[in-house]
Amino acid sequence: MPTTPSTGVRKLFEDPNLGHIATLMADGSPQVTPVWVDLAGDRIRINSADGRTKVKNVRRDPRVAISIAAPGGYPSAYVRGHVFALTHEGADEHIDALAKKYMGRVRYPLHRPDQQRVTIVIEPDHASSMMAD
Repeated sequence: MPTTPSTGVRKLFEDPNLGHIATLMADGSPQVTPVWVDLAGDRIRINSADGRTKVKNVRRDPRVAISIAAPGGYPSAYVRGHVFALTHEGADEHIDALAKKYMGRVRYPLHRPDQQRVTIVIEPDHASSMMAD
């Protein structure tokens, strides 16, 4: 059942904090990648390129986990969920928005014409956090 991120967890995803996404390899072993993240409503979005390991993994098995922390590791949040959608539509604009958030750049400087960008939209199923009272 989907969960709604708390205000504190939302702030972690809205601020330029680096996330780490765990996906499952074909043999069931975990694979973790640092990622830029943002929110679309209550869903988490990351951006990648077709052919990358995390994209292949979530196409096969949509279960994921994401951790995110402020600088210094606190506050932090941990989300388990599933891929709700993978889309090429708007993915170039999405990576540009993430570049603005994380780098202060209007355009993602590593655009490659031989890569097709994909936005991975994640539905949180469970979230926990370590937040200040």
